[in-house]
Parts: sequence; C-alpha cells; structure tokens
Amino acid sequence: MKDFSILEKKLDIEFKNKNLLIQAFTHRSYLNENPSFHVFHNERLEFLGDAVLELVVTEYLYINYPKKLEGELTNWRAALVNNSRTLNKIAQEVGFNDFLLLSKGEAKEGGKSRQSILANTFESFVGSLYLDQGYKASKEFIVKHLIKELPKILAENLFKDAKSDFQEQAQEKAGTTPNYQVLQEQGPDHAKKFTIGVFLDKELIAKGKGLSKQEAEEQAAKNALETKGWQ
Repeated sequence: MKDFSILEKKLDIEFKNKNLLIQAFTHRSYLNENPSFHVFHNERLEFLGDAVLELVVTEYLYINYPKKLEGELTNWRAALVNNSRTLNKIAQEVGFNDFLLLSKGEAKEGGKSRQSILANTFESFVGSLYLDQGYKASKEFIVKHLIKELPKILAENLFKDAKSDFQEQAQEKAGTTPNYQVLQEQGPDHAKKFTIGVFLDKELIAKGKGLSKQEAEEQAAKNALETKGWQ
C-alpha cells in the first residue's frame, strides 16, 4: 500500500477520513485485480470534484473579472476545468502520479492514457477533499494549484479552442454549423479510445482521436482547420 501520509505532508493537508483520500487514487482497474480492496474506485468522486472545480473557478472569474462577458469567461473556465492537459500538468506537479492505484496493465501504460487518468484523479481528489473538509479547503487547493495557470492561458490565448474556431469559420465561410459523430469506440469502459468525425452537412472533413469524446472532437476540429486551410 502507498504511504499517503507523504502526500498529505507535501500538500500540507491532513485528511480526517483517510479512506476518502485513498479512494481518490483508486482506479477502476485496480479493483479488478483486488476485488476485496476496502474502498470503491474513484469515479463517483471524480463526478463530484468536477462540479466543485467548475463552481470554484466560475466564482473566481466572476469576482475577479467583473467587466468580462459570459462567453469570454466560459472559454477561460473551460481552459482550466475541461482541459485534461492542464489538469494532468497540475497533478504531475503535486506528485499524484506516485500514488495512483492501478492494475498492473494500466501501471505500465504511459502517454495519453496516463495523462487522462491523472487529470481524472485531480478531479476525484478535489471531490474527496470537499467531502472531508468542505468548500473552503477545496477552494484554497484549487486557487493555489490550478488558477495559477490562468495568466499563462490568457497571455498565450490558450482558451481559444479549435472547436469554437472551426464553428465560427464554418458558419462564416460555408454557411453551416459543424456536427460531430462517433465513428469508432475501442477498449474497455475505463480506458475507451474514441474516433470522431467532424462533418459539414454530410461531408466528412476530418477525424480526430482521443481518450474522451471531448478530446477527440477537439482533435478533429484542429485537423479540419488544417484541411480547410482556415488556420
């Protein structure tokens, strides 16, 4: 078993319910190999943590940028909350990778699969922290570790996602709105890989692959911008 007290010391956060902390790092695949393990996997905590993340970031943006309109704030929030690369980066920085409880097969995986797991674990940790210590502690953690990324996101225009860009260009230049369709799903439920096509009317413009539908759609939009020369 991992020594989670090391992580608590590093984060300067002491959990009252240690099982909540352990559950945040327990991947579904680990339970497949350890069915008698004393905690459940982290997907319900991930669901809760996602909502807490969105509320904290929304509140922060609303208070600190009073003159910005809803659409712009929505894009900024998405760049923080819905961007697996950002969440993965923060999870790496705070040392979450060393505490993941994975199956032997998942433990050998790297690349985008591990990135996705770490991003999800960041959300589940926020969910466990919320249940253990409430909104204030969750907010402090999110502001300290995630919202610090906002200046870079704004400076480098990282909030401008390819889907929004492609939709604007398609409406302006082709007079139609793109639609996205799942072309293929591969892998087990806990590690699905999606291939998604982006269409203008009935014409397939490009495909994208990812570990979530959102990631695959974003990649498809990037490829579509290249295909159409609309970058």
